[in-house]
Amino acid sequence: MRKIAVVIGVLLVLVLLTACAGVAGPIGPAGPVGAPGPQGPEGVAGPPGPVGAPGPQGAVGPAGVAFASPVYVGSDACQECHEELYASYRQTGHPYKLNKVVDGKAPTYPFSEVPNPPEGYAWDDISYVIGGYGWKARFIDQQGFIITGGISDTTQYNLYNKNLKMGENWVAYHAGEEKPYDCGSCHTTGYRPEGHQDGLPGLMGTWVEDGIGCEECHGPGEHHVNDPYLVEMPINRDSETCGACHRRGDVTEIDAKDGFIQHHEQYEELFESKKRVMDCVDCHNPHQTVKYAAKGEGIKTECENCHFENEEYQKINDRRHATCIDCHMPMVTKSALGDATRFTGDVRTHLMAINPLAKSQFDKEGTFSQPYLALDFACRGCHYDGGKGAELTDEELQAAALNFHDRELSGSLNKKR
Repeated sequence: MRKIAVVIGVLLVLVLLTACAGVAGPIGPAGPVGAPGPQGPEGVAGPPGPVGAPGPQGAVGPAGVAFASPVYVGSDACQECHEELYASYRQTGHPYKLNKVVDGKAPTYPFSEVPNPPEGYAWDDISYVIGGYGWKARFIDQQGFIITGGISDTTQYNLYNKNLKMGENWVAYHAGEEKPYDCGSCHTTGYRPEGHQDGLPGLMGTWVEDGIGCEECHGPGEHHVNDPYLVEMPINRDSETCGACHRRGDVTEIDAKDGFIQHHEQYEELFESKKRVMDCVDCHNPHQTVKYAAKGEGIKTECENCHFENEEYQKINDRRHATCIDCHMPMVTKSALGDATRFTGDVRTHLMAINPLAKSQFDKEGTFSQPYLALDFACRGCHYDGGKGAELTDEELQAAALNFHDRELSGSLNKKR
């Protein structure tokens, strides 16, 4: 009986507790703030706010180092200290690449003469003469355009060539076309492609000095002339300096036209040959003429200085029937004049090496030269009908060349033994 009473009592207590748990009591006061938890991850950035007003102007910084490009002073300024070099340079063709006509008077040259402008023009109608030294002359009108004339006009003057016995005549130059003068990069000093020299619309670009002056190769001379001991002028002997103008486009192609290599191709010829290892100034004095040099002048060295064995062989076995340059530097290039029947132009090539197996100098289209001398130009400058040597067929020419090559090689080997 007592056990039953205890159980009933426990059940009553449980009922009361369950009833109390279902009823929320009043919320007590908030406890003290706990310590801050760990930093959570950074949230996504919000959009930027509007640009604020500019701040106040900062203080002016210290002045930088002052610099101004040196100024071209002209070739005449070089004469004061370099009188002999200047006098020699004035005998070369470089200063006469472009010549201004002053007061209606023809330009003067040290060895040649341009007697008249094209037919129908007076010297007062001409602003500049292009060239006139050694080979040819073209003329620029008072608007700066090269005079080309009508379809039947002749406006280029070819000077007389005593070797070819040709020239002293007028020929057509782009007849019927309008030709602005855009040759200033290689015919003037201090050239810039912007603007028009003298304000003439046909003259493309501007320049400081007509023709190729001292500073075209040595750079602006202002600082040097003001302090010649402290500021030296640069002297670049690399062939690429000459090749900037003595080339025509891609140096891996030797351009040809009308049976000759085109003019100013010397750098391509040198670049495509074994002589690429040499510099132009190894043989040439750039301050001295070759075109009008007396015998033994104009070239700094002789072929036999390096090729002494070949020279000795030629003396003994070949009776010196020709000079080195007759065969190894024939006139393959045409600047103004050429006679295809005699395989002779008016500028010597710089290819030099002869291929005795090659009969033709050019490709089938005649637009590019081989990178060596073929037998036509190496030999037929003399061996043609009426030439200094006997006329030979292709087969006879090749047999003679191979025989010459074999004898020379045999002589060289015997010497070495």
